[in-house]
Parts: sequence; C-alpha cells; structure tokens
Amino acid sequence: MKSLELSYLQSIITGVLQGFSELFPVSSLGHSVLFPAWIGGSWEAFLNAQSSGESPYLLLIIALHVASSLVLIWFFRERWILLIRAFFASVPKVISRQELQVQERLILKILLATIPVGVLGILFQEQVGELFSDPFAVGGFLFLNGLLLAGIEIFKKYRIRHELMDSEEISNSQALLIGVAQSAALFPGISRFGVTMSAGLARGLSHAAASDFAFLIAAPVIFGAGILKLPKLFDPEIAHILGPVIVGSIISAICTYISIAFLVKWFKTHTLYPFAIYCLVVGALSFWKFS
Repeated sequence: MKSLELSYLQSIITGVLQGFSELFPVSSLGHSVLFPAWIGGSWEAFLNAQSSGESPYLLLIIALHVASSLVLIWFFRERWILLIRAFFASVPKVISRQELQVQERLILKILLATIPVGVLGILFQEQVGELFSDPFAVGGFLFLNGLLLAGIEIFKKYRIRHELMDSEEISNSQALLIGVAQSAALFPGISRFGVTMSAGLARGLSHAAASDFAFLIAAPVIFGAGILKLPKLFDPEIAHILGPVIVGSIISAICTYISIAFLVKWFKTHTLYPFAIYCLVVGALSFWKFS
C-alpha cells in the first residue's frame, strides 16, 4: 500500500527530529506530527495510515524513542550502574526499615517518579493516541508548552529564593510531583523533558539539578513504553519498513547523544527562554495553519 511506504530520507529526517527534540524541551512527538503535516504528500499520508489497527508511523516513532533511551542510559552509564546496585542494596534495607544511603534514596525516588506516567499512560492510551495525527491539537499543545517554559522561568525568578543545587536533595513528595507532571507529556506537543524540568524548577531545583533529574527519569519511561510495542514492527503488513526504521534509529541515537552533551552544559548557565520562544512561534503558526 502506498500509504504505508517510508523512504530512507523520511526516516533519516524523522530520526534527526527525534534525536534533537526528545531531550530539548520542545516535544519530539509534537515535531514528529507537525513536520509531516507541514510537508504534506506521501509523508502526511503515512502519518495517518493504519495497518492491523496500528499506526506504522507511530511504531516508527516508538522505535526512535527506544534508540534515544538506550543512548540516554549509555551516556549516564556509570551513574546507572551505581543506581542499579543501590536499588538491590536498598530492598532488604526497606524491608528491615534501615537507613538508606544517598544513591539508594535517589533510585527509589526515580522509581516513584515513573509510576504516575506509567499508570496514566495505560489508562488513557487510546484517548491520547487519537491526538497523534491531529496537527491542530499538537500545535495548540506546543504553544502551551512554550507558555509553560516561559511561565516557570518567570515564577522561578520572582518566587524561588533558595535553590537546591543537587538532584539528590529532592524529597519523595517532590519526586512524585515531578512524576505526575511528566504525565502531561502523553499529549503530543508537551515536552517530557520540558515539563519535568519545569516541575523541578517550581519545587526549587536549580536548572542543572532539575535537568539532571529529568534526564534520569526519562530513560526508564521512554524505554519501557517503547519496548512493549517494538514487536509489532514485525507484522507482515509493516515489516517492509524495517530497513528505514533501523536507519532512522541509528540517526536518532547519534543526534540524541549530541543533544545530551549540549544540554548538560547548557543548563549549567542558561535558561528555558529560547526554547519557550521557539515553541510559542511554531505552535502558534501550526495552530493557525491547521485550524
């Protein structure tokens, strides 16, 4: 079927979009919807195609997300090794109610922050999925994302007097709140990284600490949500796009690595304002075009 064709050029461009926009606070899922809609033609047709009740384009995006999550885990691999060891060390301590070490408390907070998005994602996956191919709604959500990023910077400037400089200082309640905020990223156009970082900033974290915790809680959620869907790429009606999907995933992984390296340095001294302006402009234009 023509609507199910995916060229290597399309997969490469989508991989670039995914790799850079997944961790930039501008919504990778939103860009994955808006770009084909703006381009039109066969790309837009693929965006709206269905096969065996599944969206092949959505499966492509999921594969690219998994590639990004693997790179995210690799980039922070030394830290994740410590956290995984800390998790297994924490289990008997939690049972016996012993005092936990810093890394043991941190991994439990990461797990706590992933629970809300996992539960809400399962409960509302059909409703959210209906928005995936609606560029009008995505444009609106991207504009709201820009308002959120700008608003939190203004709030932080005038209302936050004392910053927490280390993500390990996050309390259990703060971790849970950030996890609830992360659920907003189920809507295409709302950035996972942006909304989790904004929640961290609102709770008094510095930009560096908020981005650090956002990086940590992003990996398990992205990987977990994606790995369950990947087998569907081997459906006979979809399997012919595996080649482009693999190429796109490699490109996504490379671009993700570049974006992480950039953002780790960026948030040591910079704010969310440039990303907020970008989302406001692109979101408003998309909202107007597809209205």
